[in-house]
Amino acid sequence: MTTRTEAALPPLAAASGDGKPSSTIGLTPAQRTAILSVLCFTVMCAIGMQGWASVSLGGFDLGIFDQGVRGYAHFGLPVSSLKSYHHEFPPGFSLLGDHFSPILALLAPLYWIWDDPRSLIIGQALLFAAGVPLIRRITSHCFAAAEPRTARRVADLAGLVYALGWPLLVASRVGFHEVAFAVPLTLLMLERGLARKFGTVVLAAVLLCCTKEDLGLMVGAYGLVLLLRARGSEDRAGRFTGIGLLVGGPLASAVAIKWLIPGMGGEPGYYWNYGSLGPDAGSALRNVLSDPLLLVQAAFDQPLKPLLLLWLFGTMCLLPLRSATVLCALPLLAERILSNNPNHWSIARHYDSMLWPIMLTATIEVLGRLTTSGRTARRARTLGLATAGCMLVAAVPIGLLHLAVPSYWQPKPSEAALVRAASLIPDGASVEADNQIAPQLTARTDVVLVDETPRGREYVLTRSNKRSFPFATDRQQADRIQLLLDHGYRQVWAEDGVVLLHREGAEPVPGEHVPGPGSKPVQDKVPSDVGHNLFRG
Repeated sequence: MTTRTEAALPPLAAASGDGKPSSTIGLTPAQRTAILSVLCFTVMCAIGMQGWASVSLGGFDLGIFDQGVRGYAHFGLPVSSLKSYHHEFPPGFSLLGDHFSPILALLAPLYWIWDDPRSLIIGQALLFAAGVPLIRRITSHCFAAAEPRTARRVADLAGLVYALGWPLLVASRVGFHEVAFAVPLTLLMLERGLARKFGTVVLAAVLLCCTKEDLGLMVGAYGLVLLLRARGSEDRAGRFTGIGLLVGGPLASAVAIKWLIPGMGGEPGYYWNYGSLGPDAGSALRNVLSDPLLLVQAAFDQPLKPLLLLWLFGTMCLLPLRSATVLCALPLLAERILSNNPNHWSIARHYDSMLWPIMLTATIEVLGRLTTSGRTARRARTLGLATAGCMLVAAVPIGLLHLAVPSYWQPKPSEAALVRAASLIPDGASVEADNQIAPQLTARTDVVLVDETPRGREYVLTRSNKRSFPFATDRQQADRIQLLLDHGYRQVWAEDGVVLLHREGAEPVPGEHVPGPGSKPVQDKVPSDVGHNLFRG
């Protein structure tokens, strides 16, 4: 996986470092970095705002994070009624008991400026754009031995590929997630590792462990990378840092999963999606040790799993496989490939954004090594251009093309009706809302998700002719509407299948339930049509 020449990548060369003016190109590296950063921010923000305008961003997950970060902004815990009611968590349940992501508190100041869910869209775009200067510096490290003109061109191309990377486009299209922090922090950890600034490496690693509980496994894998690169050398700092990350990263994940998340009200094993390996982590480990073929069976039991790997590595011409840095991706890939949750198998969600910094950095490292050899320089140029071409071409249908199509900026009739109905709900009202309109109600109402369990709210805004999460069919939604009409609710507005109901009396609705102190959390059943298309969720 790694070679002796890879063990000591060249240091940053002043001739190609950011901030140095170029005598042959009109713009300085710093100016080109700024332009690419602005491009990244603009595109990612535009895609997120397009999703908002077209009412395609759901309460799961934009509305959940909006409620959570708003809690931080008011100096409280990140409580989300959308999450806790639907999944039957007890009252006061904190999102820290769902995923250990205290780093989200850093977004609270955005709400002091603009108390709106779209602040998260802007914040995510800023975090993604923060990766541009880092990927350019990584390129400068890896191409320090190349001709200055070559190094500049590669840095520009790498910055462009990163800025328009399809994983970032997809993550922006599906709303906001805590992994937005993982992108620049992973790049910072990798870049500072190349620069041998191990203090900042440790800081970035700690912040990654505060971003999501499983990222400690990725941090541990990077510790192994540092150890591989320090072997046979006098690099004591690299070895000590590698050992620290290799031990500390997985330990941080274990502490978060076993103690911190349950301590915040979470359910142990709630996100265990590996039933084919065992009912829990301990059983799975024992089963795999006794029969390693279980891993192979779980990794290839669905057609989409090898297709996912083929897409991820094939679009990068398999180059990441020649760098030890790709080891950092293994824990994240294993989580998805071994999972029995179909939501993990496609590229239509945010999961690939965590892999993007690792895969791109590994590719750049390989190309940098090939370029330093006269025999492989031409091959490196061809592979680099082919990889960049593949990634930029993939970005067009996955996200860039949508920005140029006016109809994608407009809600469809059903979603437009949801917006009109929502405008009739007074501020401060308690609401059960369709998943698609929930984020547009979180800032001014007490909103929960409309699901199969009636919650007794003042207003219910739902649809009868178009399936919405978490319902399995639109027939279930129509039945829910009729149940409410038969038990104290009155229809106050209806259009294009959208119905707004208002509770007129205190008559209990059959099955009405509000999570209490002893509530047992439940998980959603994945619809049967999920997990059959690599490009759709």
